[in-house]
Amino acid sequence: MKNKNVESSKKKPSFFLSLMPLLAIAVFLGLGYGLLRLKAEVLLIAAAAVAALIALRLGYTYKDLEEGIIKSMMKGMPAMLIVIVVGALIGSWIACGTIPMLVYYGLQIISPKFFLVTACIVCSIISVVTGTSYGTVGTIGVAFMGIAHGLNIPLGHAAGAIVAGAYFGDKISPFSDTTNLAPIAARSNLFDHIRHTLWTTSPAWLLGLGVYFFLGLTSGGGGSGSVSLIKTGLILKTIRANFSFHWLLLLPPAITLYSAVRKKPVIPNMFLSSGTAVFLAILIQKLNLQTAIGSLVTGFESKTGEILVDTLLSRGGMSSMMHVTLIAFCAFAFGGIVQHTGMLDVILERLLRVADNPGKIIASSVAASIATALMTGSSFLSILIPGELFAPAYKKHNLAAKNLSRTTEDSGTVVVPLIPWSIAGVFMAGTLGVPTTAYAPWAVMCYSGFVFALLYGFTGFAIAPKIRDDETIPGS
Repeated sequence: MKNKNVESSKKKPSFFLSLMPLLAIAVFLGLGYGLLRLKAEVLLIAAAAVAALIALRLGYTYKDLEEGIIKSMMKGMPAMLIVIVVGALIGSWIACGTIPMLVYYGLQIISPKFFLVTACIVCSIISVVTGTSYGTVGTIGVAFMGIAHGLNIPLGHAAGAIVAGAYFGDKISPFSDTTNLAPIAARSNLFDHIRHTLWTTSPAWLLGLGVYFFLGLTSGGGGSGSVSLIKTGLILKTIRANFSFHWLLLLPPAITLYSAVRKKPVIPNMFLSSGTAVFLAILIQKLNLQTAIGSLVTGFESKTGEILVDTLLSRGGMSSMMHVTLIAFCAFAFGGIVQHTGMLDVILERLLRVADNPGKIIASSVAASIATALMTGSSFLSILIPGELFAPAYKKHNLAAKNLSRTTEDSGTVVVPLIPWSIAGVFMAGTLGVPTTAYAPWAVMCYSGFVFALLYGFTGFAIAPKIRDDETIPGS
């Protein structure tokens, strides 16, 4: 009886009150982080405090809020564990010479004019095969950033092309967690979802390649030829003098690639790749045991004497990812409160009220996924919550569930890395050494996909009708 009384004392938030946390996070992060460059962690906690005060006014207790925060953290824990292990991967791959070797040969092979196109295509292929954007950015992405430094490519352009390529695979690879999650949430099936997603992803990806091709032709590498050649020569000379190359250095990425193709567990195989890299660091680079193993935890510290190369190669380690984890915890505090107290549901329900035709339903789905991404910073929640909420509406209007699963990917999965306070945004920025706001405009595919989704929704192009009740069956 006591529990029933407690539950009945909790009020449903109004639409105005539900908007307050979203406005708070927009103001705090827009002014505090964007303008004043204050620490995002403090601003996220401040926004969570606003949400908590509203929740207390609605009759929730601190214990209720704590429960919501813990649930939110548990949902994001798998992604956070992968982020930490990627830190070990980066540090060990640099220590053994894999990334320096890729940078060395990449500088000699890749033309500055076609660097952005090449980076996007290669990262797309790797991410499709592996199904992980984090792994792609943390390995081949880091190597491409080294090449960008050497070729004098604007780093924001380079990071944008890398992130867009990495998320191409994250969006359509059958090995990707988000690609598998979207059809589950929308009640469609995996392979119909992937084929349907190509209708929005392919033109968005090609549009990005067009932009990168144009930038390459007009910028010519982002600087004067003589400066670029001097810089490239310096990096090549320094890397070759300080690292030994051997074909065995391709073994760590080969292990990662093979494990992904064979659908092996991600984290154990990343550690296997890292352990192999540590062994090669001792065998080929002649590092002592303490330094080689230390690269897993604190990263690799380059001591070549050249500031440019040392800055480029001194990175990685699990400890370097702790700032990502801290921001994630703060974001989960905010997201857990607004979700557990029903504030997010009220906003999404209001969006659903105006959805009375296919165009409006898809537009509402896009808005819901983006709002969820902004409020939670989680690609999983930006798929799950709108997917659960909008599935009945799609069914009611005779729209195939794969339209919904595609839309949550277009406006959730690939939008999250453009949000500075999300786990993905912080990881990409920290790993590539470029602020989220600097690379976001150049990750063209990540924000043009939902534009195509809206265009298709209002024109009816590439919108599939529902042909059977059970849409988990292939061919629906």
